Amino acid sequence: MIEFEIKDMSCGHCVGAITKAITALDPDAKVLAELPTHRVRVETGVPRAQLEHALRDAGFPPTPVL
Repeated sequence: MIEFEIKDMSCGHCVGAITKAITALDPDAKVLAELPTHRVRVETGVPRAQLEHALRDAGFPPTPVL
């Protein structure tokens, strides 16, 4: 499970765009977004760096959560 904090995620549209960016890399990825905490958890085989790049390209720069 890979977790990110995405401070710019503020609504359902944001969640949709983030999910779309991730599932473009892995259609079987499981994405769980929590708006109140601005956290996104992703279950995928795609490396973290690729996910970060896709999220930045979609306009949602992530902060890794360790």
